[in-house]
Amino acid sequence: MQAHDQGDNLLPGGAAGSEADKAEQRPCGKFGGLSGKLLWLTVVCIMLAEVLIFFPSVASMRLRWLDERLNAAAAAAIVIDGLQPVELPRALQKETLEATGTKAIVLRKEGTSRLLATTDMPTSVDEQYDLTDVPPVIAIRDALDTMIFGGNRMIRVYGPVQDTNTGVEVVMKDKHLRNAMLVYSRNVFLLSILISLFTATLVFFAINRILIRPIRKLTGSMQQFSSDPENPQNVFVGDGGRDELAVAGRHLASMQTELQKTLKQQKNLAALGLAVSKINHDMRNILASAQLMSDRLVDVNDPMVKAFAPKLLRTIDRAVGYTTEVLSYGQATEAAPRRRRIRLYDLTQDVKDMLAIDAQSGIEFIDQMAPELEVDADSEQLFRVIHNLCRNALQALSAVGRTLDGGKRITVSAQRVGSVVSIIVDDTGPGMPQKARQNLFAAFRGSARSGGTGLGLVIARELVLAHGGTIALVEKPSVGTQFRIEIPDRPVSLDDYRGRTLHEK
Repeated sequence: MQAHDQGDNLLPGGAAGSEADKAEQRPCGKFGGLSGKLLWLTVVCIMLAEVLIFFPSVASMRLRWLDERLNAAAAAAIVIDGLQPVELPRALQKETLEATGTKAIVLRKEGTSRLLATTDMPTSVDEQYDLTDVPPVIAIRDALDTMIFGGNRMIRVYGPVQDTNTGVEVVMKDKHLRNAMLVYSRNVFLLSILISLFTATLVFFAINRILIRPIRKLTGSMQQFSSDPENPQNVFVGDGGRDELAVAGRHLASMQTELQKTLKQQKNLAALGLAVSKINHDMRNILASAQLMSDRLVDVNDPMVKAFAPKLLRTIDRAVGYTTEVLSYGQATEAAPRRRRIRLYDLTQDVKDMLAIDAQSGIEFIDQMAPELEVDADSEQLFRVIHNLCRNALQALSAVGRTLDGGKRITVSAQRVGSVVSIIVDDTGPGMPQKARQNLFAAFRGSARSGGTGLGLVIARELVLAHGGTIALVEKPSVGTQFRIEIPDRPVSLDDYRGRTLHEK
């Protein structure tokens, strides 16, 4: 036990590895998973939206600020203009300019311009702005220009006085304008952060309740189910909603339920395979003894014994072959077909003899094919295919008292079309139920009778596919069940063709 424990500690996928895997699979916290990403995404999106709103907003603020300066200058200009022809004293002009925050005030009236007040008149201006009708794009451009390059420039601003034909013009520095714009931008930025955080928080809690919590419930159910898939308590239980997550939850629960059934079935199959292997070992020994004893029947002079002895020997030989192949089928593999040219009529007669149809049952076995028709196939495997289909037909006919057309028939017909041999197995029984049709070639689900396993059709399909052929249920207008098997010939290599041609010559 000590050596075993040490070995376990040295394994790369031991307890430490499993704990690391569990840690990686464990969901993140509220702010580390989808919720956190959604929170930050909401903040970023709102900030981007605020940025798009900011440019028109700051441009509008700038125009309002300049318009207020023009209105103040216009009010002072009207008062000064009313004092005409008296000239305003220099000291009063200076006080008026300081109150309006300008360097000069010019009144435009009746096509003339008059300088009403000035002090330290600049020799030139850097920018000129007309507030009569400013397009939004021009307003945004001028606002960005002032914020980035302004602060120490001399500007000239002019515009109309209310709805009159009188205009006013001022000259001033843009330092106060730029400072006001920066303060406004700071306030907008802080307000945007508060709005984005508040909105993101509301969205966070709403989405966390509507989406994240159900998703975490689904994820938790998947992890719990994967740790113990056979426990019925680990099947997901939804809330019965009608949204997409509720539908996904119901699909998950259905999938987990089906998976549990499959796992249980696989577990039973594993136990069944072990039991069959044990029985097969003893059965093979019994059949070998029966084969030795049946060989002595050939020496008996009784005519009836001589007639049945070859059939009995072939039957025991097939039984011995089947028991030998049980283990290979249990490993989900079939032996590759040992193909050769065989007469299908002879093989059909063997199937008829193996069925041993009671004459009093009223069931008739009909073979419709040319006696010389040959098929390129493994005789034993093709025998199993046709025998399985005919045995199913015999069981279906035996279970009914009387058919609709009054006759019970099993018909095996075949014909060759080019390099493909088509074999039809038809019966006049009650037909195949809808449930059996839906699970036609599914083991343990495609049986048409109570207590059946459905393995016969599964084996038949596997053997036909190994020959490169097809097997299908054919819809027929009358009652009964009909299967069509198509087996193509093997392609002939050039060397085989040349050798055969030389041999014929």
